[in-house]
Amino acid sequence: MVLATNPLLESFGCAKTLRNNNSSRHGKYLEIQFNGGGEPVGAIITNYLLEKGRVVGQIRNERNFHIFYQFTKAASQTYRDQYGISGPESYLYTSAAGCLDVPNIDDSRDYADTLKAMGVIGISSTEQDGIHRMLATILWLGNVQFIENGEGNSEITDPNIVQFVAYLLESNQEIVSKVLTSRTIETSRGGRRGSVYDVPLNIAQAQSARDGLAKAIYDRLFDWIVVRVNKAMQARSESSYIIGVLDIYGFEIFDQNSFEQLCINYVNEKLQQIFIELTLKAEQEEYVREQIKWTPIDYFNNKIVCDLIEAKRPPGVFAAMNDACATAHADPKAADQSLSQRLSACSHSKHFELLNSTFTVKHYAGDVNYSLSGMTDKNKDQLLRDHLELCKSSRDVFLQNLFPEPLAEDSKKRPPTASDRIKHSANELVTKLMQSQPSYIRTIKPNENKSPSEFNDKRVLHQVKYLGLCENIRIRRAGFAYRQTFEKFVERFYLLSSKTSYAGDYIWTGNAKDACVQILRDTGIAPEEWQIGTTKAFIRHPETIWALENKRDQYWHMMATRIQRAWRKYMAHKHAMATRIQRYWRRQRHHLELLKVREKGHNLLGGRKERRRASLISCRVYSGDYLRLNNCGNQSRGYLLREASAVGKASVVFSCMIDLLVPRSMRSAKPMERILVVTKGELCIIEEQRNGHLLNYVLESKTPVTSIRDLAMSPYQDGWTVVHLENQPALVMDCCIKTELLTWLNTVSGGRIKLQVNSAITYNNKKMKATQIKFAKNEALSRPMFEKKAVFVKTGEPENSRSNPPPPRSNAQPSSRPANQRNARPWPQVNPRANGNGVVNGNGHARPQQQQQQQRQPVQQQRQPVQQQQQQQQQQQQQAQRQPSVGRQAQRRPSETQPAQSSGGYGAARSKPNGVAVSAPVRGQPAPPPPPPPPAAAEPRHPRHKALYDFPPQNPGELGLETGVVYEIMDKNANGWWLGLRGGVEGWIPSNYLNQDPEPEAPPRRGAPAPVLPVPPAMRNNAVNGNSAQPSDSVAQLAAALALRSPTGATANGSANAPARPGMNRFAQEDSDDEEAWE
Repeated sequence: MVLATNPLLESFGCAKTLRNNNSSRHGKYLEIQFNGGGEPVGAIITNYLLEKGRVVGQIRNERNFHIFYQFTKAASQTYRDQYGISGPESYLYTSAAGCLDVPNIDDSRDYADTLKAMGVIGISSTEQDGIHRMLATILWLGNVQFIENGEGNSEITDPNIVQFVAYLLESNQEIVSKVLTSRTIETSRGGRRGSVYDVPLNIAQAQSARDGLAKAIYDRLFDWIVVRVNKAMQARSESSYIIGVLDIYGFEIFDQNSFEQLCINYVNEKLQQIFIELTLKAEQEEYVREQIKWTPIDYFNNKIVCDLIEAKRPPGVFAAMNDACATAHADPKAADQSLSQRLSACSHSKHFELLNSTFTVKHYAGDVNYSLSGMTDKNKDQLLRDHLELCKSSRDVFLQNLFPEPLAEDSKKRPPTASDRIKHSANELVTKLMQSQPSYIRTIKPNENKSPSEFNDKRVLHQVKYLGLCENIRIRRAGFAYRQTFEKFVERFYLLSSKTSYAGDYIWTGNAKDACVQILRDTGIAPEEWQIGTTKAFIRHPETIWALENKRDQYWHMMATRIQRAWRKYMAHKHAMATRIQRYWRRQRHHLELLKVREKGHNLLGGRKERRRASLISCRVYSGDYLRLNNCGNQSRGYLLREASAVGKASVVFSCMIDLLVPRSMRSAKPMERILVVTKGELCIIEEQRNGHLLNYVLESKTPVTSIRDLAMSPYQDGWTVVHLENQPALVMDCCIKTELLTWLNTVSGGRIKLQVNSAITYNNKKMKATQIKFAKNEALSRPMFEKKAVFVKTGEPENSRSNPPPPRSNAQPSSRPANQRNARPWPQVNPRANGNGVVNGNGHARPQQQQQQQRQPVQQQRQPVQQQQQQQQQQQQQAQRQPSVGRQAQRRPSETQPAQSSGGYGAARSKPNGVAVSAPVRGQPAPPPPPPPPAAAEPRHPRHKALYDFPPQNPGELGLETGVVYEIMDKNANGWWLGLRGGVEGWIPSNYLNQDPEPEAPPRRGAPAPVLPVPPAMRNNAVNGNSAQPSDSVAQLAAALALRSPTGATANGSANAPARPGMNRFAQEDSDDEEAWE
């Protein structure tokens, strides 16, 4: 509500001046009332010093009150027709100063806000009509002009204007004309009423009467609006606290200063007097009360200036002005001369100077020259009896309410002048302010252009001077700028001393006064800058308190920095731990899910089937898609299998190599290699066909999972599984990871597919005839054997065996790769149509794309590079020269004599036969001539295969291939990598880069006679002379080289380092359900 009243009060109380486009031309004291809970419940506005003289006249380039320009520019057509309203240039009161528009002020928009504010505070439409009627009356009164008649009296120039004014006032034209041109005087004799005379007015008196009536109507209208605003903001409940806001124009000084500036500066002198009494005196009294040593402050007490203006004895400026108005009221110039004579009585004051037509008052803010011209006329500002009778006799109820006071017909008291009312209002304001604790806000304009980037030094210095800031600052700096009770001071600054605080806690055990002294001493403040009173601590200069505040901010900044550092450390640790947990979880969640599948497989078996030892290792994880049909590249083997199985985008849950019992025409069924692919809805059997150099994948059968009735297995450790189908021949297969197959089929079927365990399983063959396969034990076999519809297998682990617990973790950083990707050697990818450069070869075969190098684990199983093998051979040669008869088997390191297990657990490396031992001469004995070398042992026949493509070695221990070159194959591993030999260099090569058909053997050559080694000259000489000298180094090295020559060229770590291929090695001594080892 308070904010809603601002547009209304600004429209009627503000105007454009030379210094401010929206200058408040009245004083407003707003009292906001609060209840006990601190909630605003109401408000009261008190009006002071309305500049009524602006209604009838303004100086050049200033404007009347905003409401007149808003009304004349934006009035509705109804008001224009009823009240004869046109533009502001049509009225003397709004156009005489020559300023009709103001930049950045939209009168039309402000008029709409004013009407809205009237509705908010509850002014009815009838009352709004009355307000606009009074505004129109004032505007038309200003257009009434006078001329002098033959008798020297005033006469109205245009009676039509007076007639329209009478219409607006709802009175008779004759009465209005009489009020404007004459004055009624009543004589009295002996207390009785005498004769009544109509005294005609001259032009000056008539103009003064006209302006007086206009000012009286506007003044009463403004007071009525303030009353209605107070009624709208009346307190709804009892108020306990009041906050008062005084908004009044400040000290004014112009080139031409008149009665208005004198009144404004007088009120500012009264406010300055309050400041001195409430601050300076109260401060000095506090110094005495607190027993503080202080220097007496020399200040200017402006009470003498206030008395110079308002005193009656000796008479002041206002008293002399009232006497001049009472004695010389007919002629304004005569009244001004009378005022000049009476002001001479004030010349005794050193703060007053009188010149011919001006006088100077030495205010606290500076000297101001006032012009005597028109000052008495402005001071009269009295409502004549004739004017009051005119307003009371009007038929307009709204106008009558503006003048509610009754007529005092027998009153002989002089009506109050403008100076009397100003002095009375100022004293009332001082009384209210003395009952409160004031705070002062001074506003300074940096420039006259309303620009945020301009600063006019001269203009600002002028405001600082005439706002009295210099005097106020001087008084403040003479005393102590800061004072506070001991408790509040300690509460604020106890952090600055190590004896009063520790880690932000208050630790002082003494009284607050001693704590203040300790704080001030520890902060290094000079003793002359502070004093300790009886209840308060005093600090002289504001810079000192700013230094204390700065130290306090630095303390909190330091503590905040410490907290932030600890918090950042905590958050960094938290994030690191979260990242570690997330990394571990991402690394292990795949395995955790697969471990759940493994546990489910144990439960499905239910202790009904013997287990293989390799199936129970702790690192056994059910990965499912061992052939990598999911997330495979467009040129990978998994992609070709996916295309062959026609599963589309379906996710493959299980894939591996199996031996499927395939029926043959006119012959018994035989286990043959097939590829098994299981999705969530289908079970596919794919055949891998080789047509010369081409490798094709053909879909042999596709069975919906819903057609699977159950699975049957033997109670032994074999991997044979029978898949019974609805109305279809059963699938009999040997799957080395049959438990995982059972688990995934049970999972995708929702638990429908169960397991049957029996030593004799009956199934439907291709002709849908019942056929039985039997299972028996044979402890002499190292792996299961199928023969004539019977499977023989040795005893395995007990039926109730569970997986072994995981081994303890090592300190080494575990691999972050999934289990189905670690220790797995990728197959070289073959594109059957493009070569390595994207060009199709003439024969239709393509060279494989080079794969990215992958580090194999563990480190102990990495193949030794060729240089390391050569160094090892040289060391063995030297050892062979020193040891006379040591077999090659004895010279091997322990790691070379033991066959190493592959990383995946599916293939066991087979060690090669040892070489032939060679004897060496014993030191210290005469060496006989070296015997002829023994005949070379017949080397075993190893298959030889021709390379179809180039293959650059990618990892240490691999052997490069050249197209068309024949390589001797020393060992074949089921995972697709063969150990090849060429030029005495061994290495692992991919089998699908070679022609699968071996090259024909060359015809055997006849053995040549053993060559006779010539005896070196030194040897012959020694033999002739009988000396027992050692043979030469060259002969010894040649003999050692021949002795160390390997008959087969195999390395001890050959197949041990062969990487495992999931689900492919079905020829191991013990088949395993494992996919690969999981670290």
